[in-house]
Amino acid sequence: MKTVFSPRHRGHADQLELVAGAIVPGFELVSRAEYVSAQVQAVGLGPIIPPDEHDLASAHRVHRSDYLNFLPTIWSRWTAEGRNGTALPFTWPTRGLRGDVLPEFIDGLLGYYSFDAGCGIVEGSWDAIKSSHDVALTAAALVHAGERAAFALCRPPGHHAGAGFMGGYCYINNAAVAAQWLRDNGAKRVSILDVDYHHGNGTQEIFYARGDVQVINLHADPMQEYPYFLGHADERGLGEGEGYNLNYPMRFGTDWARWSQSLDDACAQLADYAPDVVVISLGVDTFEKDPISKFKLKTEDFPKIGERIARLGLPTLFVMEGGYAVAEIGTNAVGVLTGFEGA
Repeated sequence: MKTVFSPRHRGHADQLELVAGAIVPGFELVSRAEYVSAQVQAVGLGPIIPPDEHDLASAHRVHRSDYLNFLPTIWSRWTAEGRNGTALPFTWPTRGLRGDVLPEFIDGLLGYYSFDAGCGIVEGSWDAIKSSHDVALTAAALVHAGERAAFALCRPPGHHAGAGFMGGYCYINNAAVAAQWLRDNGAKRVSILDVDYHHGNGTQEIFYARGDVQVINLHADPMQEYPYFLGHADERGLGEGEGYNLNYPMRFGTDWARWSQSLDDACAQLADYAPDVVVISLGVDTFEKDPISKFKLKTEDFPKIGERIARLGLPTLFVMEGGYAVAEIGTNAVGVLTGFEGA
């Protein structure tokens, strides 16, 4: 299996975030991707190749153009005010406030285009965001060209980014952009299977009213866990998308026995949909030692995920999402891939 990876992700470094009442160093670290790439090499998974440069045409198909046009300007707008630290929002247009009027000033714009304070921007952030987008599309092109599978080692991740907002360390929704690109290049149906601990709220929002992209999420129950305001089991899609959005919320403490039941059912639903290609939003923060998660999967469980996905017998694109137990993220993420390859 080929891995696509860009060293340009390192530009997104030393950013801060707001969590648990404090401004702290971001959990979404440079080292996350480096541990995964090192493990890809250590196990001999296959070659690691750089991404090709891609335009944002497919991104504009799933994201609002005003949002995409804003992202590259954040740092210059921020520093134009004499600021040098991480660009973070501090006010949001919640219920009872107007969300139909776009502010002019950077602080208002940051709040308008985000849903939390987890997406800090530093000088090199946009270049890293764009390179992550390019990684996803380059890997998608490999699968389109006939590869059984490919791994997009994306950083920053993407599944919390919606059509017009960032959040949860995510800016461009890499999996959604790749799915759209695959649709535009001949796939009649695409399934996105998100196995990250946190609900892929952005991916759900983007495709919620569409029937050509099925979205399936296995995740922590939003009654207990971030992102809190999406991911319930009764969210089944809207209009043409009705029945094509499936959520499997699970409670704190979920172990492999319970989680794997959801995976089996999700895979059965996916097989019934009969897509031409599968996009896996690969988060490994379901791990029992992950510092910001509360599931109980063990290292030996992750190859089983890959084995089950391989049984679908479909062209498969793996797109890296979350996972924050840095010492183990490489072993667990690559474990899914080797499980897939060995099935």
